[in-house]
Amino acid sequence: MVMEPQRAGSLQVDYRPKLPIDRSRPIGIVGAGEIVAQAHLPAYRMAGFQVAGIYDMNQAKAEELANRYPGMKVFATLEAMLADPQIQIVDIAVPAKHQPDIALKAASYGKHLLCQKPLAETFGQARALVDACAAAGIKAAVNQQMRWSPGIQASRSIAARGWLGQLLQGTVQVNVHTPWENWPWLTQISTLEVMYHSIHYLDSIRYVLGLQPEYVYADGAKIPNQPYAGETRTMIHIKYPGDVRALVHDNHNNRMPQEDWYATFRFEGTEGVVKGTNGALYNYPEGREDTISLYSNLLEPGTLYAPKLEGRWFPHAFMGTMGELMRAIEEDREPENSIADNLITLRTVFAAYRSMSENRPVYVTEIE
Repeated sequence: MVMEPQRAGSLQVDYRPKLPIDRSRPIGIVGAGEIVAQAHLPAYRMAGFQVAGIYDMNQAKAEELANRYPGMKVFATLEAMLADPQIQIVDIAVPAKHQPDIALKAASYGKHLLCQKPLAETFGQARALVDACAAAGIKAAVNQQMRWSPGIQASRSIAARGWLGQLLQGTVQVNVHTPWENWPWLTQISTLEVMYHSIHYLDSIRYVLGLQPEYVYADGAKIPNQPYAGETRTMIHIKYPGDVRALVHDNHNNRMPQEDWYATFRFEGTEGVVKGTNGALYNYPEGREDTISLYSNLLEPGTLYAPKLEGRWFPHAFMGTMGELMRAIEEDREPENSIADNLITLRTVFAAYRSMSENRPVYVTEIE
C-alpha cells in the first residue's frame, strides 16, 4: 500500500533549540573566519545572544565583522579579551591545532567555554583539556552543532518518545562535491574527512541512539591524483551494545550535477523508522530546510507522517550549542555537549583512523 504523507502539523515534533532565560550573558569570540561570519554570528543574532567582543590574529578581519554587529568590541590581543571582566563565555572558532592552548588560557581566567570541533588533534590533548576545565570549575562544551539541526533534533525527540520502539540502526549517507581547497589549511591535513566532517555524523548517531559505541571498522580513501593529504571518502561501520549498528557512508567527490547529490539520515527501530535529509548540503552553500518522514506502528497504522521543519544546520543549529551551554550555566549542571561527553565522540573518530591504518575493528576503549 502506498502511504500518503499527512498534512504538515498533524504530528507535533519537538526540534527547536532550547534557549536560556537570560540571553544577555556576554560572549567573546576567538576567530573571525568564514564559520563565524556565516553561522556563529547570524545564529546568535537570531537567538538574541550578546556578543560583546571578538579577537583574531588578523585584526582587519575582526574589525570587518564588528562593523556588521554594532557594539561588538575588537580586542587587540587574546589576553586583553580574557582579562575583560565583562566577557563570561569564550567561543573558540579556530582549527584544532591551536584550540587547546587558547582553551587552557581561557579556563585559567575562569571563562566558560564553547570549543570548536574537533576538540584537539590528539586524544591526550583533549583529555588534558577536560581535566583542566574540571579543575577550573567552569562549564565547557563542544560545538557539535549538528545535534541541534532540525532533522537530527526531531529524530532524537521521536526516538525519545518511544515511537520507533527499540532502536536498532542509524545510517548517514552523503554523496556530494566538497571543494576542500576553499579551506587551504584542510588540504594539508592527513586526517581530513572523518576528523573535520563525519565527526558530526558519528556524534549525531550516538546522540540519537543514546548509546556508547563498542567498536569501529572504517576505511578511507581518495580519488586518483587528488591533491589532498587526507581521505575524501569514507565508510564507517559502528557496533553498539547488543543488536544496534550504525553506518556512515560519505563521499565528497560527486562530479555529477547537483540533482544527483544527496545527504540523508535514517534511524530504525522495532516499531518504526524516521528518515530525512540534511538540507545544508543540498545546493551548498545556499542549502535548504531539513526534512523528515516518520512511520510508526505505535501511531496511526498505515500512515506516513512528514511534519514540516523550519531551519537548517547552518546557521540555526548554532543557537543550540551555545544555548545549551548557557542553560547549563544558568542551571548549574553539565551541558549535554560537554567536553567530557565529547571524549566519546573523539574516541570513535580516533578508533576509525586506527581501523583504517590497521585494517581491523578497533574497540573505542583502545583509544587512550
